[in-house]
Amino acid sequence: MSVKRKRISHAPQEIPSTSQGETFAGGDAVHEFVEGSIYRIRMQNFLTYDLAEVFPGPNLNMIIGANGTGKSSIVCAICLGLAGKTTILGRGDKVGLYVKRGCAKGMVEIELFRTGVNLVVQREIHVDSNQSVWQLNGRPASLKQVEEEVRALHIQVANLCQFLPQEKVGEFAKMSKIELLEATEKSVGPPEMYNFHCDLKSFRNKERDLENVCKEKASFLKKAMQRNERNKHDVERYQKKKRHLELIQLLEKKKPWVEYEMARKELEQVKKDREEAKKSLKELKDQRAPMLRKIQSIDQRLTPIHDQIKEMAANIREATQKCKQKQDQLDNKNRQIEDIKQSVSLKQAEEADRQKRMGNTRHLISDLQAQLQQCGDHGDLGPRLDELHSQLRANQEERGRLEGERADLRRQRDRDVAELRMLQNRMRGLEDMMNRKEEKLRSRFNDTHKALLWLRQNKELFQGKAYEPMMLEIRVRDTRNSKYIESHIPVNDLRAFVFQKAEDMEKFMSEVRDKQGLRVNAVIAPQESHATKPPSRPLESLRRFGLFSYLRELFEAPEEIMSYLCYQYRVNEVPVGTQQTKNMIETVIRESQLRMIYTADEKYTVKKSSYSNNVISSNSALRPPQFLTVTIDAEERRQLQDQIRAVEARVSEIDAQVAALQERQGRLDHRDNELRAQKKELSDLKGKRRQLEQKISTKQDSLRQMESSVVDLQRVERDSQQKISTVHNQKVAIVQEFMQYMKRRATLSREKVCLSLETVALTAEKNKLESDCRDGTAELRALEQACTDLDRRKTTLLSQCKSLMRRASEICNMGPDDAAVPQELHDVFSMLPDTLEDIEARLSEERTRAELFTGISETVVEEYNRREQEIKNLEKELEEKKNALDTYRQNISEVKERWLNPLRQLVEQINERFSDFFRSMQCAGEVDLHTENEEEYDKYGIRIRVKFRNSTQLHELTPHHQSGGERSVSTMLYLMALQELNRCPFRVVDEINQGMDPVNERRVFDIVVRTACKGTTSQYFFITPKLLQNLQYAEDMSVLCVHNGPHMLPPRDWSSQAFQRRRARQSK
Repeated sequence: MSVKRKRISHAPQEIPSTSQGETFAGGDAVHEFVEGSIYRIRMQNFLTYDLAEVFPGPNLNMIIGANGTGKSSIVCAICLGLAGKTTILGRGDKVGLYVKRGCAKGMVEIELFRTGVNLVVQREIHVDSNQSVWQLNGRPASLKQVEEEVRALHIQVANLCQFLPQEKVGEFAKMSKIELLEATEKSVGPPEMYNFHCDLKSFRNKERDLENVCKEKASFLKKAMQRNERNKHDVERYQKKKRHLELIQLLEKKKPWVEYEMARKELEQVKKDREEAKKSLKELKDQRAPMLRKIQSIDQRLTPIHDQIKEMAANIREATQKCKQKQDQLDNKNRQIEDIKQSVSLKQAEEADRQKRMGNTRHLISDLQAQLQQCGDHGDLGPRLDELHSQLRANQEERGRLEGERADLRRQRDRDVAELRMLQNRMRGLEDMMNRKEEKLRSRFNDTHKALLWLRQNKELFQGKAYEPMMLEIRVRDTRNSKYIESHIPVNDLRAFVFQKAEDMEKFMSEVRDKQGLRVNAVIAPQESHATKPPSRPLESLRRFGLFSYLRELFEAPEEIMSYLCYQYRVNEVPVGTQQTKNMIETVIRESQLRMIYTADEKYTVKKSSYSNNVISSNSALRPPQFLTVTIDAEERRQLQDQIRAVEARVSEIDAQVAALQERQGRLDHRDNELRAQKKELSDLKGKRRQLEQKISTKQDSLRQMESSVVDLQRVERDSQQKISTVHNQKVAIVQEFMQYMKRRATLSREKVCLSLETVALTAEKNKLESDCRDGTAELRALEQACTDLDRRKTTLLSQCKSLMRRASEICNMGPDDAAVPQELHDVFSMLPDTLEDIEARLSEERTRAELFTGISETVVEEYNRREQEIKNLEKELEEKKNALDTYRQNISEVKERWLNPLRQLVEQINERFSDFFRSMQCAGEVDLHTENEEEYDKYGIRIRVKFRNSTQLHELTPHHQSGGERSVSTMLYLMALQELNRCPFRVVDEINQGMDPVNERRVFDIVVRTACKGTTSQYFFITPKLLQNLQYAEDMSVLCVHNGPHMLPPRDWSSQAFQRRRARQSK
């Protein structure tokens, strides 16, 4: 890139700051600067400037120059030099980006007129740290100090009503009514107006809060009082119940003392009875001693006799067991004899059955031989069966061939169906992608989506082609390149509808925008197609710079849309490069002569000065893609549709062929069944004779086998008799042993009986003695039980007395060392009943009375007392809140009167000037103060309504209803309506006339000159790259021409008089 020379404005370079109001000569008029006006601007290594110093006039300053010469750089210098944020300018977000490329730091110095001593603000910007160093009148300062000084001079670079840079012109129309009111108050209202407005909003919020608090406290107070009134009767009943409970408590305290005294007396009586019972028990035991010794002697004689009886009983059991075993052996032998006899009977029955079966077999053979003779001879059936075999085989081969064809067709159909499913899945995937794109459009631009639905339902209303929003029609070949297209094409065009004919677009906009009130964009495709227009330079010549494609080649679109983008945004002329391009960007800009270049992550815009031919470039980061990340290949979609139709046709054809084969298969199956029936009939005839012969042979073999298996019954009977005789001999031996065991058992039984009789005699004697003792034993046991009971009773009563004493002491809160009841309790106890029965009766009576007071709890009384205190506190707080609310309402009323009346007058003045400006342009415009509720101060706003055609009504100024030129005119005239009212020291408007048509531009220019050059207005900066011819200029305005080029004179050699003389000579 070529290095620019130092450029300085036409004013002298060295003009010192003034100490009091300076004058600026423009023609014959002389005007003073207002407080805070810009007296001087100095820039060094700032954007396009090496070094420049500008001296604006006190009134209208027209800054004019070709694109790229540095007009907007002056605007940036004013903003950044007066502590403005980079976001106000809408360019780079880092302040270091405003330093001239290749320099390490830059400087901006602004001199502001101020009575006494001018204020000089200097900002030095460092690129590496992206930090700034501030000075005020040559002394170091902080950003906060600079902001306070600027604020004191009523300078508001963040207020669009005062400072409107080029990139923010469109945002003025986007301001809400509320934002516009606040900006107007700050710009032209008295200093206290905006403060009053903020106070009113704050007061109103606090008033709402206090109203809510008062309502809540009043409601709570009312409920608390009602609740306490309801509980008052319960509290009185609680007091009565409490008195009964206290009496119950005293009775319960006396009751354990009465119980203790009764227990103590009972204990003394038990001790006396116990001593007497022990004495009687001792006397009875001495009388029973001789009888007990005789009973003990009889027990000693009975013990050996019982042992002998037990031994004999064991021997008897053993003999009995042996007898039982011998009896079981005899039963077993009897069963053996029965088994032998049964075996002989079975042999006899088998022989009888064999004879019977032999007779039946002979009779059956005779019947089969008769049937065989009846069958006769039908000749040889073999040739006829062979013929049927051949026909069946041919039929089977034909069926096999058809089945093979059907299998081939089924396999082919399965392959086609699988291919069809795959194609349909791919088609559904494409449709899902399209739905996602449409859903993204609906979520971001709901009005555009509604218009899209209307267009799809009413396409027949249009004569030419009507395309959906570009973001739905554009198909990016590689989604990684979406960022280039979205960075190049504005969002408003991406969501715009494209029409082939102008009348179709008018019809569409009339319906969706005017009737339905939707905010949509629409464009018309050029009449001459630019879609295939080749680039001015072939891509091959640019590949050495890393440029791999033009924008047009990165995406596909319908011809009309592509034509519009080529015509409007020159997508066929803008190349896209890689990181290599960015690394050598200076070489690319210098050698390629391209106006716009995209690298991997940045966009470079290149301008060439009309004066110096120097190249000026700016770069910005690419924004991430949002709308074109999902792309659909239309050609792929069309090919998929064609393939799906072709596959569906093949499947239908295969289904028809399968149906024809199925019909032929049915006929072959019928023929096969007929042949098999004939074959079966012949086979049955041939096989019946063979079966009869086989059955006769089998039965004859069976008969011969039965005849050979003869049983010898005589030999069987001899063998069985011999076995039975052997068993009888064994039984005799067993019976002899059985008799011996029986005799031994009888002898033992007799001996046992004798011993038992002796035992009976001794036992009888013992029983008589025990009977005599038993009468004394009952009396003895009674005495023993009585002693035991008395001991147990004594222990129980002693423990009871101790427990009752402890319980009585605890109830009366007595210590362990206190032996008597306290005197105060003794006095109270003396008035209460003395017997336990009377105490119980009195307790029952008092409890019954207390229980009559049901549903009462101590918490109710506590709640009642607590709520009484709360009611007193609430009444006090409510009174305080009501007083505070009255105070706030009084403050609101006073502040509202001081704010609203001047505001209405101010808006009326703005409306008067705004309407006059529009009337002078044969249009109509109004400005009014708009609100839906006078008490909602945060909802107040300024509404601008304009009408540019006689056939339409006044419409509110919005970013969507008016065209770009109409919005620019409305914005400019509103700012001019503020000009004479403006309390800010200067206003800046950058290139607002770009979108205006020539007629409106001339009218607006006349209004600007007429208004801004009045002696009562503040300083005004109007920046434009062009002006119409034969405009009316004023003597009080200053025209600052920004020149740029290698042949510029140094400031000291520049003479405006000499320049005017040369121009005069050239014009002659």
